[in-house]
Amino acid sequence: MDRAIGRLTVYFEEPFWVGVFERIEGDRLSVAKVTFGTEPKDHELHEFVLKHFYDLRFSPAVRTVTKETKRNPKKARRDARKQMKDTGIGTKSQQALKLRHEMDKRTRKTEGRERRREEEERLFLLKQQKKREKCKGH
Repeated sequence: MDRAIGRLTVYFEEPFWVGVFERIEGDRLSVAKVTFGTEPKDHELHEFVLKHFYDLRFSPAVRTVTKETKRNPKKARRDARKQMKDTGIGTKSQQALKLRHEMDKRTRKTEGRERRREEEERLFLLKQQKKREKCKGH
């Protein structure tokens, strides 16, 4: 049976506080990034997760390795404290965010190209129409 793991990392990225939501389902990792602005309090983060989690746009899933081991509670506490000190996001998360960013960029480029082509076509037809009207006027 596959497990689903969720993790939220909040860090300061000049000039804003940023939250990175990681979602691991089976061996697939997907990530969403949220900019908070001022430093969010714990209750604000909890409220955000409750209200907006399903509105987040997660990146396409990236293959990742998860270890299935029993954990010593003391070690888990030490690891949690260590993660609280660490800043930034994991490399797999960065790859997933980069992938989503690239996909969004590609979409924007194709939409922009299409809009420019339509605008050029509209102007061309307008010029043709003016030429025809000018020829009819003479």
